[in-house]
Amino acid sequence: MIFGAHVLLYSEQPEADRAFFRDVLGWRFVDVGGGWLIFRMPPAEVAVHPAEKESMQMHGGQALLGTALYLMCDDVRGEIKALKAKGVKCTEVAEEQWGIRTTIKLPSGGEIGLYQPKHEMANAIERKETRAS
Repeated sequence: MIFGAHVLLYSEQPEADRAFFRDVLGWRFVDVGGGWLIFRMPPAEVAVHPAEKESMQMHGGQALLGTALYLMCDDVRGEIKALKAKGVKCTEVAEEQWGIRTTIKLPSGGEIGLYQPKHEMANAIERKETRAS
């Protein structure tokens, strides 16, 4: 039985980005040795988008689907303000049909997405099922 998902982020400065998830976002983690931290993520959703062949990524000798990580929040502008207070820079906010988005700049210089969904969320299914039980 499938019980979860494991997301891989590739960073040129993994220690700095791990510290960001640990210290700035405050995500809980396990240390599997040598400072290799694996973080507990908030609930997740998967959306499958059309892609060109170039978006495939080689991993373990296999061509895996390319990915983009977007963290979800209820108030993107409030999150940006809270992150700014911690010294984190975000890009300009953009309004899309599907949500209000920005990107979070990581210590390595890489970026991850942050958005406030405007669409129905798959996570709400679990919330509804939990309330009905």
